[in-house]
Amino acid sequence: MQLTDSLGRNINYLRLSVTDRCNMRCFYCMPKEGIVKKGHDAVLSFEELQLIAETAVELGIEKIRITGGEPLVRSGIVGFLAKLSAIPGLKHLALTTNGLQLADMAADLYKAGLQRLNVSLDSLNAATFAEITRGGDLVKVLAGLDAAEKAGFPPPKINVVIMRGINDAEILSFAEMTRLRGNSIRFIEYMPVVKEDGWQKYGISGEEILERIAASYPLEPVDKGLYAGPSRDFRIPGAMGSIGIITAISGHFCSDCNRIRVTSTGQAKGCLFSDEKTDLLPCLRPPNPEKLAGLLRGIVSGKQERHGISCDSYQHKNFTMAQVGG
Repeated sequence: MQLTDSLGRNINYLRLSVTDRCNMRCFYCMPKEGIVKKGHDAVLSFEELQLIAETAVELGIEKIRITGGEPLVRSGIVGFLAKLSAIPGLKHLALTTNGLQLADMAADLYKAGLQRLNVSLDSLNAATFAEITRGGDLVKVLAGLDAAEKAGFPPPKINVVIMRGINDAEILSFAEMTRLRGNSIRFIEYMPVVKEDGWQKYGISGEEILERIAASYPLEPVDKGLYAGPSRDFRIPGAMGSIGIITAISGHFCSDCNRIRVTSTGQAKGCLFSDEKTDLLPCLRPPNPEKLAGLLRGIVSGKQERHGISCDSYQHKNFTMAQVGG
């Protein structure tokens, strides 16, 4: 079965958030003081998340990415992943993490059936990393990368939010990781999820990133896989890993969007930057799979053509990435 929106886009990818809590405080993602903790009943149970996943796969979703907040801080996450990996028809199960707990959990995550890891890592310099994350430990994250490969995972993909004057001097260092370690690096343009004056000062376009890399290395285009995200991918000849740019600001990729997302509180969205959301709780408490399927179909059919953010325009209401699963 194929799930198609009103513009003919094949929607085969669900981003499913299991928590809005995190053990880091990256300044572009979460306030310094964190967020107000929700009560136990405000967050979806694993059984409710499982029902969403099973229903989505029955409709045509083939890839699920588990997100947060930081998904590895939620107790019971390994057992939940094992149940997700057993869903008939699910072809790809991935998880995005900040990597702080990965060294201790990588082996169990692999045994649970998780197929791919993305690690958010914005600097290879310990001081810069601590500044961006407000205290994160780079040594632990790098140990997590090693542990993931030792456990059997392919080299984790690395998500890097590039910010002018903060970590843009490290673009070539990250590119070098594709050669030395075989990681695939995804450079992400800075996205203002909270209205702030002068946010453009952090912005570096994907084209500028590629130009900086191409000044030192030749690049060749790489075909994206069936379940790939919105990046444009390239490779330094001979490198095991690839280099991707995600240009949410300078070059919309909405025409190729293949995803929907559900927050940890059961709010479903067709677009990260859309203010429209659908509350799934009435279909979960008590569980009503048929009604849930109808709502998910409605979210897909109602996906907008494109989001309303650009280099000089900002239309959505404020939110934190941790609240919607990035």
